[in-house]
Amino acid sequence: MTTDDKEKLLFEVMDQHGDYLKRLIYTYVKEIQKTEDLLQEVFIKFYKSLDVFEGRSTIKTYLYRIAVNECQNYLKSWHYKKFEVTERVKNWLKRDSIEMDVLRQEQNQSIGQIVNSLPIKYREVIWLHYYVELSIAEMAEVLKCSPNTVKTRLARGRKLAKITIEEGNLEYEY
Repeated sequence: MTTDDKEKLLFEVMDQHGDYLKRLIYTYVKEIQKTEDLLQEVFIKFYKSLDVFEGRSTIKTYLYRIAVNECQNYLKSWHYKKFEVTERVKNWLKRDSIEMDVLRQEQNQSIGQIVNSLPIKYREVIWLHYYVELSIAEMAEVLKCSPNTVKTRLARGRKLAKITIEEGNLEYEY
């Protein structure tokens, strides 16, 4: 196979299979820049191996096999493992302190207890609005009442919850 034939075949293969290979590689590495680098490596390996390609499989199958091998090699590499550990350490360092996590958890539990202590007609609108994130119209449909009734219950429920929070000396920002 001449160099011109190899180059012509390479460009045809890049046009026909480039997008599919890119998607395949991305499913492995989940990073667009690395995907493009590996795709380039796949086409380089394909070009270099054209002289030994026996044609026992289709070119598409051959390309996919090269791509999968490249991805697996990358995921086994020291560079990837070092990158993963570095990212995990960065994420761990960005976390708030354990004390802040515990305080936030206790605060959320206290607020949940306050909401649960409200009368049912106020509790349900608070839960539907803040936790289920339904609109006023959706809540009216679920509760089988008018939107104005939902608004009134929501306002009264907030007021009761605020009074309870203030009486309990809880520090919470609305």
